[in-house]
Amino acid sequence: MKRREFITLLGGAVTAVGWPLAGQAQQLGKLPTIGFLGESTPSGQRQWAAAFVQRLRELGWVEGRNIAIEYRWAEGRNERFAELVAELVRLKVDAIVTQGTPSVLAAKQATSSIPIIFAIAGNPVANGLIASLAQPGGNVTGLTNQTADLAGKRLEILREVVPSLRHLAIMANVDNPSVVLDISEVEAAARGLGIQVVTSEIRRAEDIAPAIEASRGKVEALYVAGDPLVTTNRTRVAILAVGAHLPSIYCNHENVEAGGLISYGPNLPDLHRRAANHVDKILRGTKPADIPVEQPTKFDLVINLITARALRLNIPPSLLARADEVIE
Repeated sequence: MKRREFITLLGGAVTAVGWPLAGQAQQLGKLPTIGFLGESTPSGQRQWAAAFVQRLRELGWVEGRNIAIEYRWAEGRNERFAELVAELVRLKVDAIVTQGTPSVLAAKQATSSIPIIFAIAGNPVANGLIASLAQPGGNVTGLTNQTADLAGKRLEILREVVPSLRHLAIMANVDNPSVVLDISEVEAAARGLGIQVVTSEIRRAEDIAPAIEASRGKVEALYVAGDPLVTTNRTRVAILAVGAHLPSIYCNHENVEAGGLISYGPNLPDLHRRAANHVDKILRGTKPADIPVEQPTKFDLVINLITARALRLNIPPSLLARADEVIE
């Protein structure tokens, strides 16, 4: 998708009052510029980016009027982050907004002066992104998605759907540090529930089909760890899981929209919306080190009944009643 088409998709410009920094930058012939480093693709992150841009407008920052946004897309390939960050650094953007531990680590390595705001990151302290939630320090701040903390809850939901669950496969990109933490939490939660776990490692799109096929007939369900590689290939993952007769649970709503069975996790568009608040503060002079890292406040349980029927599963009415969204 071309950049102009993507901007049009997000909506037309609205009238807003520019902040002093924007006015000063316009006088100098350069608008304040945000580098938006997407971990996936424009279509995969459409709702996330739209929420971010809409909140910027509400705060008075209108793209093309008093702010510019440079979009870059890694397309689920972590090895691209270094190259894309280097482009944004050369452009001398005023802040970099991104998602996920690998992209933040790449940005930290590329610059210690440009503010970095992560809209999504799993356990940013343990992964070395920040010093603490309250006082992040350095040039990095943002919002954590608490993915690993929710592993136990996801397993409980999965067992409601599959009461006979005794064997579970985890499909995970082990090159992502936050995914490794997620695996540890899933394994710990599984032990408490008497569930045996096997991990199918993926590192590239070509690994997905063999990983799912290896689980066919050996486990009762599939836990798909959240990662840019999975988001980018979400439709393929969903189709293959159904083909292997594997009920699957995900971290993100987008995976269930693409045909996955169930997801439970923070509302990612909301996290991107709140990331715009961080950008606003930074553009008005606050240092990233002084902006505490925030945690999710909205969590969504999403169920795809079309997929449930394809798997010949009966979703308990009590679970459907708790769902924030049911796709049918």
